[in-house]
Amino acid sequence: MATREDPKRQALAASRTLNPHPEKVTDSSFVPGGFFDPDDLVQVKYEMVRRAAADGAPPSRAAASFGFSRQSFYTAKQTLAERGLAGLLPGKPGPKGGHKLTGEVLDFLEDLLRADPDRPAADLAAEVERRFGTPVHPRSVRRALGRRAADRAAAEKDAPKSG
Repeated sequence: MATREDPKRQALAASRTLNPHPEKVTDSSFVPGGFFDPDDLVQVKYEMVRRAAADGAPPSRAAASFGFSRQSFYTAKQTLAERGLAGLLPGKPGPKGGHKLTGEVLDFLEDLLRADPDRPAADLAAEVERRFGTPVHPRSVRRALGRRAADRAAAEKDAPKSG
């Protein structure tokens, strides 16, 4: 069994692919010192799905012997089918997209900028907190407004020309 100082475990942890429960992997292929490593989460998930497909094992049994729920099995199977092995790698942690800077908030900010185009981002962020009760960083305000402007410019560029 690997120790905490094991370089592979450190690399797996750094990439967020270290299996948090390697002790739950009871499949006979994952023996100490063998080819398969119960610490490698991607390897365990792939082998779980492969084993069920190759051996015809029921999903519930395959999931249990690899330390996962049946739902996790189906999720891994679908991910492999849609995105390949790379799909089993964990995504970036944290919120996806500007969950505070919604369309309504960005519309409000654009109205403020139409009235005063030179208004500092810190003032815009303060107005968002005052109006919506949501604290945002001034840099996030500028980035969100920049993304919106870029999206509009791209849409206009791709739009069919009339006349």
